Amino acid sequence: MDDSKKNIFLQQGIAKKIGMAVGGVIVIAILAAIIFPNPLGYDIRLITKLMSLGVTLTALLIFGSFIYRAVTLKRWRKVRTIFLTILLIIVVGFNLVINAGGVMINQLLDRRTFASEEIDKLTNDAKALTEQMEAEGIVLLKNKDNALPLANKNINVFGYSSNYIVYGGAGSGAADETKNVSLQTALKNKGFTLNEDLMAFYNERIYKKKATNVLEMLGADYNIPESPVSEYSTDLISKAKAFSDTALVIIARKGGEGADMPTDMAEYTGGKAGQHYMELTDNEKDLLKMAGENFKNVVVGVNSSAPMNLGVLDENYITGAVWIGGPGSTGLNALGSVLSGEVNPSGRLGDTYAYDVKSAPAFLNSGAFAYTGSEFEETALLGKAFSSDTPRRYFVNYKEGIYVGYRYYETAAADGYIDYAKTVQYPFGYGLSYTTFEQKMGNLVVNGDKISVDVTVTNTGNKAGKEVVQLYYTPPYTKGGIEKAHVNLLAFDKTDIVAPGKSQVIKLTFDKADMCSYDYKNAKAYVRETGNYAIKLMKNSHEVIDSRNYFEVRTLSGEAAGRDDIATATNQFDDAASDIQYVSRADWAGTMPKQMATEVPVTEELKAALGDISIDIDEKAEPIVVKNHGIKLADMKGLPYDDPKWDEFMEQISVKDMTYLLGTGGWQTPHIRSIGKPQTSDIDGPAGLNGLINGVMGNQYTSEVVIANTWNTDIVEQFGELLGKEAYAKKVNGIYGPSMNIHRQAFGGRNFEYYSEDGFLSGKMGAATVRGTNKTNTYTYVKHFALYDQETHAQGISVWSNEQAIREIYLKPYELTVKEGGTKAIMSAWNRIGTTWTGASKALLTNVLRDEWGFEGMVITDNAMVGSFMSPDQAAEAGNDLLLSSIPLKFADTESATAQQNLRKSSKNVLFTMANSNAFELARVGVPSWVWVAVLVNSILLALAAHGFVIATREKKKRVKKNKKTDIAVE
Repeated sequence: MDDSKKNIFLQQGIAKKIGMAVGGVIVIAILAAIIFPNPLGYDIRLITKLMSLGVTLTALLIFGSFIYRAVTLKRWRKVRTIFLTILLIIVVGFNLVINAGGVMINQLLDRRTFASEEIDKLTNDAKALTEQMEAEGIVLLKNKDNALPLANKNINVFGYSSNYIVYGGAGSGAADETKNVSLQTALKNKGFTLNEDLMAFYNERIYKKKATNVLEMLGADYNIPESPVSEYSTDLISKAKAFSDTALVIIARKGGEGADMPTDMAEYTGGKAGQHYMELTDNEKDLLKMAGENFKNVVVGVNSSAPMNLGVLDENYITGAVWIGGPGSTGLNALGSVLSGEVNPSGRLGDTYAYDVKSAPAFLNSGAFAYTGSEFEETALLGKAFSSDTPRRYFVNYKEGIYVGYRYYETAAADGYIDYAKTVQYPFGYGLSYTTFEQKMGNLVVNGDKISVDVTVTNTGNKAGKEVVQLYYTPPYTKGGIEKAHVNLLAFDKTDIVAPGKSQVIKLTFDKADMCSYDYKNAKAYVRETGNYAIKLMKNSHEVIDSRNYFEVRTLSGEAAGRDDIATATNQFDDAASDIQYVSRADWAGTMPKQMATEVPVTEELKAALGDISIDIDEKAEPIVVKNHGIKLADMKGLPYDDPKWDEFMEQISVKDMTYLLGTGGWQTPHIRSIGKPQTSDIDGPAGLNGLINGVMGNQYTSEVVIANTWNTDIVEQFGELLGKEAYAKKVNGIYGPSMNIHRQAFGGRNFEYYSEDGFLSGKMGAATVRGTNKTNTYTYVKHFALYDQETHAQGISVWSNEQAIREIYLKPYELTVKEGGTKAIMSAWNRIGTTWTGASKALLTNVLRDEWGFEGMVITDNAMVGSFMSPDQAAEAGNDLLLSSIPLKFADTESATAQQNLRKSSKNVLFTMANSNAFELARVGVPSWVWVAVLVNSILLALAAHGFVIATREKKKRVKKNKKTDIAVE
């Protein structure tokens, strides 16, 4: 064979091979995308793996063919070859990245849009409910001489915040605000006419957020650019006075995920050294004073979900004040309805408003304090954390014990330690109405372990409205004995709309066990001591309407105390109490914190405990059995958790599939083909669907504080159901929420995302939300379990607290949400309890959550992308099942029998939840468009590379020209 024929042969042969190879890539992708998915949805892991494999093999074939041609033909072009080789490497590397991060890439690129009459109706229903919740959550703080509702429909609206309403908060608890109703639109919707000159004044002073703010990434901004009164011209104020005798002044504060609110405003616009974020700036105070000097009616709108210093509202020139909170998409319409009198406000505060928020005993132990000498090398699951500094370990001491919020203020006042009138402006449970109500308390009815009482509520005013009925108890207290608050919320309910002169009877029922205290020192159990329990009907935590007595004739503890725990509660967190001096009402002066906490040196023992990520290996543990029984996950739906069939079913899932399932739980759970488990979609959602990763957004509901301030579990259950319906319609299976942490103090960055300072009120609201969402078989990850009450250095921070406070305050909302709400999922937190990360705490996740409370479901971590303290192996051992990561995380030990048993236990928890959810109904079928794009791009690049390599080894053409006369080609 001569060289020319040989060259042609080689060119045709390589062309065929390359064509077959490129075609093979396409076929593999199509097979993976179409044949493998089946009705349970596509398997992104399989698709990306086969595509990566196909591309890699094709690239090797192309390069191998090039080498063969280059050696055979003894020629190749260096520059072109280098370029083409780099191209092949990039294509292969790109596909390897797709294979490794397929789940995250799919979440980012598989953006779905939803348009249907059903979704439009749900959106409209959600907006209507948001307005209704805000209407019931707005709290009337002041109404001097019945200044409200407003008779004058002309309003002068003041305050830069009137243009920058805080609809909720920043971070995962935020939502889409692009279509929210503005204050100006809302007031106009309700028949008010606004001063256009003032509106123009504020529009000319559009505020641009500064990129230096700590939470710019998450949307928060602590600057307060209120205009000084010198900028208001005499002519502007004169025209405003002529326009209306009423001024509405908006004061706003915003919090967000990632940091707590500043306790010193020196570096922020509008603030100064020594001033904190929760007090009014000088410009805000001057604005209110100017309004008081020029207008008959001055109404203040408090647009903050966290308590503020509002002493200025006591000034005579302030005629009215309403707490707004975070109103969500349409809530400002409700504000207009309240101001006009269309709605009679019925909200009650879920927090105590002290004149100085720093008076809370928790304040001096809030923030994060470093253990000096605790520097460590970060070995985060997915690289280093956000900071480039050498990380240290941090701690916070909950020295106040059980004396959080009203439990402190009411108890300290009852004991004579504080002057209540000078310390507290608005008590917990406080709220006014446009009418008056009379509440009459009936006799206690004891029926076994339950006690009930009827309360007759009569509208004695001249306007229809709703009233909140609040029941508290005062337990017997022995100085030096178990710590007990003077009053404790015991039961509550809200009336329907009661017309003037009409009455409604509210029956409140509670368990005797609800009056137990936790004795962590002696009995190490729940205890109900002998003595008199005053059952008080109250307007709020401070004002008693009437009371009845229940006498306990003997001290009962543990199981005898009547709690309905599956296993009797006993101490689980002794190692978290440390040697802290906790606040005691036996010695207020001697135990109250006197100064801000400081850094302390770390001991070697403590440092070792903080760095320990080992698990206990049980040498007697039996290896797992892997065997196919032909059972699919769909066959397990409805079977009890302890049904023997679960043991057979679990034998079918391999260690490899278990680690993939558990290690890839970020915003979804993956498809597991071997057992017929479809992929599911999870999303952030305390205040509405908030797809930070997958882009699925929904209506923005009110902040959770507004929800709590409705004191209406019926409307909250409606909210949960509607949120679940929105999720269902948008193919979302699970929601990261509701958030159940405590307003331990006013500066918590995510206070907007948490309900209240009170665990009982929080738990009732959380349980109602979950009950509603459960109706759609959408599971809710109740978060952040537990003692995660601040944002500063929250990753891995050690929280030190005694067991009484842990159980009575911080675990209470989760307990109610599990027992009364029936939640099927929990999210653990970033913090530690003592030295143990919550996700590695068997005491928390197994002994309390499952063994005591009877929880059956799955636990997921908070975002597992940062934090060397988060060990997947410890998580599986403790009862933390899923890792919130979209990139598969590795388990250090998958070989030992102990580790495999842990993996199987956690996998069962996840699969039990999935089997009893809407996972099968919402299984995603069809191939994501980005996969087809990737197939096309791969095919084009590989074809170009193949063609380029052929040219790179082709003989250089000779330049020829023809002799015109002889028509003979010559060189």
